[in-house]
Amino acid sequence: MLIYSGVRVSELLDLKRENVNIEERCFKVAESKTESGIRVVPIHDRTYPFFKKWYEDGNEYLLHTPDGKQFIYRNYYDSYWTPVMELIGCSHKPHDTRHTCISMMTEKEVSPTLIKKIVGHSGAMSLTEKVYTHVNVQELLEAINRI
Repeated sequence: MLIYSGVRVSELLDLKRENVNIEERCFKVAESKTESGIRVVPIHDRTYPFFKKWYEDGNEYLLHTPDGKQFIYRNYYDSYWTPVMELIGCSHKPHDTRHTCISMMTEKEVSPTLIKKIVGHSGAMSLTEKVYTHVNVQELLEAINRI
């Protein structure tokens, strides 16, 4: 199980089923270390089947241990991330996927404002972007699906 590139691992591990809107293909990050981290995140078409399966499992936490408990970061990292990285011969850290996601969206000329909204980087937003820019889930989906 790899992670969704636009969010922090901790945000995914804390993601509760109640915060996923499977029909609209998005989820809400309800807890974050910053205010801008509280946001709606689109689910990329390629990751949607995974989210749908996890959602249909019916557990409180979308990502969970085989016995239905919430993952703790160390368990996720040691039991899932590290073995996959070793298997494919890479030495990346989970946070690297955020950098890659942002780079890929930039290469596909996704609006910087949409990128910031998806990954929760309001600190880099202008006052105009923060106050006057409102986007809907469909715009976010179109942006993430460009990669």
